[in-house]
Amino acid sequence: MTEVVTYSRDGNIGVLTVRYPPVNALSHEVRSGLLEALEKGQADENAKALLLVCEGRTFIAGADIREFGKPMQPPSLPDVINAFENSSKPIVAAIHGTALGGGLELALGCDYRVAVSSAKVGLPEVKLGLLPGAGGTQRLPRLSGAQKALEMITSGEFVGASEALRFGIVDAVEEGNDILSVGKAYTEKAISEGWHLRRVRDLTDKLTAEHDSTVFDEFRASLQKKAPNLFSPFKCVDAVEAAFQLPFEAGLEKERELFMACMQSSQRAGLVHAFFAEREVSKVPGLAAETPVREINRVGIVGAGTMGGGIAMNFANVGIPVRLLEARQDALDRGLAVIRKNYENTAKKGRITAAQVEERMVLIEPTLNYDDFGDVDLVIEAVFEDMGIKRDIFARLDEVCKPGAILASNTSTLDIDAIASATRRPQDVVGMHFFSPANVMKLLENVRGEKTADDVKATVMAVAKRINKVGVLVGNGYGFVGNRMLHKRGAEAVALVNEGASPQQVDQVLTDFGFPMGQFAMSDLAGIDVGYRIRQERRKAGEDVPVSWLDKLAEQNRLGQKTGMGVYRYEAGSRAPIPDPQVDALIAEYRAEQDITPRAVSDQEILERCLYVMINEGARILEEGIAARSLDIDVIWIYGYGFPAYRGGPMFLADEIGLDAILATIKDFQQRFGASRWQPASLLEKLVAEGKRFSDL
Repeated sequence: MTEVVTYSRDGNIGVLTVRYPPVNALSHEVRSGLLEALEKGQADENAKALLLVCEGRTFIAGADIREFGKPMQPPSLPDVINAFENSSKPIVAAIHGTALGGGLELALGCDYRVAVSSAKVGLPEVKLGLLPGAGGTQRLPRLSGAQKALEMITSGEFVGASEALRFGIVDAVEEGNDILSVGKAYTEKAISEGWHLRRVRDLTDKLTAEHDSTVFDEFRASLQKKAPNLFSPFKCVDAVEAAFQLPFEAGLEKERELFMACMQSSQRAGLVHAFFAEREVSKVPGLAAETPVREINRVGIVGAGTMGGGIAMNFANVGIPVRLLEARQDALDRGLAVIRKNYENTAKKGRITAAQVEERMVLIEPTLNYDDFGDVDLVIEAVFEDMGIKRDIFARLDEVCKPGAILASNTSTLDIDAIASATRRPQDVVGMHFFSPANVMKLLENVRGEKTADDVKATVMAVAKRINKVGVLVGNGYGFVGNRMLHKRGAEAVALVNEGASPQQVDQVLTDFGFPMGQFAMSDLAGIDVGYRIRQERRKAGEDVPVSWLDKLAEQNRLGQKTGMGVYRYEAGSRAPIPDPQVDALIAEYRAEQDITPRAVSDQEILERCLYVMINEGARILEEGIAARSLDIDVIWIYGYGFPAYRGGPMFLADEIGLDAILATIKDFQQRFGASRWQPASLLEKLVAEGKRFSDL
């Protein structure tokens, strides 16, 4: 028997122990070991019941990602679960940590389940474009009922032990950290009380009680609103519905048929890429894994506006004290009031308690005095995009902060080296670009300057993980990665409108593609003045940035959602964009001024121009070393800009479309719209000539 799964007997309990760190994943060795240990338990005449338990910090947390994309070696997981379910002796699964995916499916193949109070269970396969393929869609609803099974399987979210108990997914929840002791006590109870075999497949109470097709119709309708472009969630609904319509074995066959349909979907490839890319970005090329990190126990933030307040919340959420600085008391009070309101809204939704609201507010200490930053380990500047103001702030921080304190800027576009030059410690200066709303968005684009020390780079990447962000380390240059590509797409979107498209047509094409909102609705959300200030800074720096109708909107104080009107207009209390004839008139006036005769623009042209301009710029970013890998760009766009994860990110999508096809279209655009604007990136041309992909770099 393999050493990753062992069998032993404790009194009259046969104990099957999985020890396959770090997460006891269902590798080939574990699957084989489980069957061998089960056979030993069945043959042990002195074992009255069997206990499945895992060593380490968790129960089985799913498939072994090292086997992804490889042929499955027997035994398959369904075969293992079938053997457990048909055991001649009752089996108790003792759950701690997380029982996820195939781990939960295996536990559902046992007769009874006991969990410690801190445990969580879930079926997250949908996040990889799949559905549970080892009976999860057939067994879970027999315990939880249709509604809860649909919620869990289509969202992939985990549920805690107490909720799992309430829905019958586990049979008991116990306190304690020693999972073996908890499992043994529960199994002894099962033996002493003569509990019988209880196969989940044979339970039908929930099936007959809820055999009503409306629950499935209503759930599909809700998915059409929440996830209209996704494939696998709808297949998940079909699979759960099969549990209510078909005998168990036929239901398993239907689940397998739907699972294979998901496997063959292009969305699965994109989601799997996004899954692995998110894990890979934390390993920074050229930065040794053993690079030391600096201690971050107290943080200072300059600016209590929307960004500064949101950044402060990230640290308070994980128990790190924050000093929040503003120039004026009224601005400080306003910022703290917004933070409190955000926390109280979260509490109203039941996500945190009223006590946690107060605990987090206590951690955010307001100040008007830079001298209060004397003992902080990290300062993040979060004021608006003005190089002069930022340099003044960093010069002041240089005076008051202790040696070794990291000085970070939340700038979204400006030169980190120019900011660092205002200090005597450029090695301690770095960019930490949060995304709005900073307390919600997962991306943290960390920007290395020319002189940023390696331990500073390692520290900000560690901080990202600590505050539950996806950190990506990129190089310094205008707009870094995300905004540099966004501004190219934005300029192309404006050009499309200039030529004859409407803002709503451009936005509709992008949302149909899978973005949560279009270019112009996003401008309204961020504030038209944000882009306007950036363009003004570039003009001050001597760049040739033409004035557009967007600039005219800013000058008319049409700043977006915050003023109730921007590219669109907004009803009071609503974020729904409404096309505005006044903007149409302004655009028509601009076209006349520029002597542009509007033409019909197809949706396909809009999509290609908006995507390919990003991909071409992404190639330049790779060429220049601003991003080390194409997957860094993909992660930035998925987590910072809402690029649909099921499409894998812009550079992954480019590989899927074919770089030769993209290059040919870009060359066509170059002839039609201008040599400089659509100059193909030399890296793109090189890869096409060599028959390679971005992922080959």
